[in-house]
Amino acid sequence: MGMSVTIAVATEQDAEQIFRLQYLCFQGEAALYGNYRIDPLVQSLDSVREEVASDCVFVARLGDEVVGSVRGALDADGTAAIGKLCVHPRLQGHGIGARLLRAAESALAGERGATRFRLSAGHRSEGNLRLYRRVGYETVGTSQGRDGVPMVVLEKPAGAYATTA
Repeated sequence: MGMSVTIAVATEQDAEQIFRLQYLCFQGEAALYGNYRIDPLVQSLDSVREEVASDCVFVARLGDEVVGSVRGALDADGTAAIGKLCVHPRLQGHGIGARLLRAAESALAGERGATRFRLSAGHRSEGNLRLYRRVGYETVGTSQGRDGVPMVVLEKPAGAYATTA
């Protein structure tokens, strides 16, 4: 009998697993851009711990193993920045990323009062961009990450979170 993946609020005990998972998951992005200094790969464990303590962080669990995570934080203008969405490579393509995104959006709107969601993806990250567009995000511009990677910026109104697949 197989286990099912559950989505839950991250705890401080999850920080190290999130840190390791993030490092694993973003290797493909780094290779895509030929840049192994992208933010998720250079973030410290202490910084991940701080985000888990202060931000809206969800994990996907398969038993005791963290197999996905996402983070969100509210800006002063009511915009929730969502980032570092990742799912273990062996479990990608099964809707876990969309479930994590939906959990973060629901909490950010319902508990923290977000009026809009914003996220970004590297301009070559077609799979990520496809997911975000499928769940209602629209391109609103471009930017350049601190790591030099050209990014596509996407947004959707918080009222649209319920439509996330």
